[in-house]
Amino acid sequence: MGPFIYVMAIMGCGDGGYQCQQARIVDTRFETMAQCQQAAEAQLIKNSDLEFPELMASCRSVTNQIAMADPKTRAH
Repeated sequence: MGPFIYVMAIMGCGDGGYQCQQARIVDTRFETMAQCQQAAEAQLIKNSDLEFPELMASCRSVTNQIAMADPKTRAH
């Protein structure tokens, strides 16, 4: 499969963090899970235009091959 990179999904949730759904994928790609998690607060603020009672960030690993196949997901 190859090395992993990490992407961050911004999740829109109802009150109390329930019924979350993916609202957006952050353009930035991260080399480690720790880098992704460290960027979460800033990305939540940056994506505060979404109309949900609560927002959450979810870091996920993907292989470089999958991420590079789609031009919209290339590393920045």
